[in-house]
Amino acid sequence: MVAVGRRNRHNQPKSGGNRRAKLAARAAEREELSVDPRPFAGFAGECDMVAMREFVPSATARLTTVGDGRDVTVATVLPGAIAGLVRDPELGGEAFVGLQVQVHGPDVAADLAYAVDWARRAGGGETLSSAHPDDTTPALSDVVVPDAPLEVVVHDDFAWWVADGVEVRPEIAQAVRNANEAMMPSARVEAEGIEAAWWVDAGEKAHIRWVRPEDEDALFEALARVHAAGGLDLGEGSRFAGSFRTHGVLVPVFDLDREMHHQEWADALRTLDARLAEALADDSPLSSAERSSRDGLRARQVTLR
Repeated sequence: MVAVGRRNRHNQPKSGGNRRAKLAARAAEREELSVDPRPFAGFAGECDMVAMREFVPSATARLTTVGDGRDVTVATVLPGAIAGLVRDPELGGEAFVGLQVQVHGPDVAADLAYAVDWARRAGGGETLSSAHPDDTTPALSDVVVPDAPLEVVVHDDFAWWVADGVEVRPEIAQAVRNANEAMMPSARVEAEGIEAAWWVDAGEKAHIRWVRPEDEDALFEALARVHAAGGLDLGEGSRFAGSFRTHGVLVPVFDLDREMHHQEWADALRTLDARLAEALADDSPLSSAERSSRDGLRARQVTLR
């Protein structure tokens, strides 16, 4: 009788909740796989947009929008990590959209397109908590001019959250103070021919995170070639720390002497850029030493999606 009872219990149908959860998970996985893994590809500011989306604390840039409508400023993060806001007309009426948001979908480009489209039409004082793109949402290239340069402004704090001349409520002032205390000093290294090399003082050491536009796999092999030749660094006071993949691009990371000013790394970045360009042009098979370097670098790589 006991055995029969056990069989009967095992033969009971599983709850519908488990099946629904599995179907929902599979649908979400299919949706994620259908999304372009490189959402900002084709945009002149792709690498800086990736940096602003992933790790830059406080920066803004004016987007060149398509057609008529108000200008829109893209920001790393807005108060409350919302998707968008438009200031009252008497405060300038400026429209903002955020890249680092509290609620997001699997398609970063669709989220941004939705927010930009909303910001161009919203009334003064309105806010957008989160983007909800659907089949009617325009493509990002339909609302933002792809080949327009992205002029990034790096801010030392979050004072820009508040329009000039506004009497700040205590809770807003506290939010700005909290954000300021949490951010790490960051800067974009300005060097001719160098795109999206971002310096940050993380406390015990400084880093440069260098968002690169090349194909991920091709760049990874180039890094292996340069590493095998002993040239994968930014000179004295630096060390290659690893790399991470995000939004379809590869981001090499270097540990640095934090006593040096961020602009002091400009020449070293240009030198390494030349080494990588030479390695990228080399289509010969990797040597044994280069394959060994590749395997070692791969062990220090993480993926952010």
